[in-house]
Amino acid sequence: MKFEKDNLYHIYNRGNNRQQILFNAENYLYFLYKMRDYLRPNCDILAYCLMPNHFHFLINTNEQSIANKRVGSFEKNTLSEGIRILLSSYTQAINKQENRVGSLFTQNTKCKCLTTNDLEHEYAFTCFGYTHQNPMRAGLVRKIRLNASKY
Repeated sequence: MKFEKDNLYHIYNRGNNRQQILFNAENYLYFLYKMRDYLRPNCDILAYCLMPNHFHFLINTNEQSIANKRVGSFEKNTLSEGIRILLSSYTQAINKQENRVGSLFTQNTKCKCLTTNDLEHEYAFTCFGYTHQNPMRAGLVRKIRLNASKY
């Protein structure tokens, strides 16, 4: 994934074959801890949604987001590498928990820049609303309640 500074991005992925990726309350918390460790240092998280079979992040990039770091003999983007490690380490834990092997997520995490055209504010607003309304539309909650998180 290529990122540019001071842009809004919608990042999302789902389970292989639309399978479940979060199985219990502890999995949601563990995913949030992983977000805190690997995503939050590399961008500003504006909104997120964790669903049983997929996730959404709405982020704003900063100087750290576009920085590169050396991983072995390769130069890698810190934000892309943070996302990769988040998903990889989470997958390893779920594979152990569920006694499974292989990929948990679809191969390519999607990343859409929301600030590349004249409709950027409208699309960003729509994406923000969609992210927050997703659990209600799926029937997982009866009403939307924003909760400031320490994660």
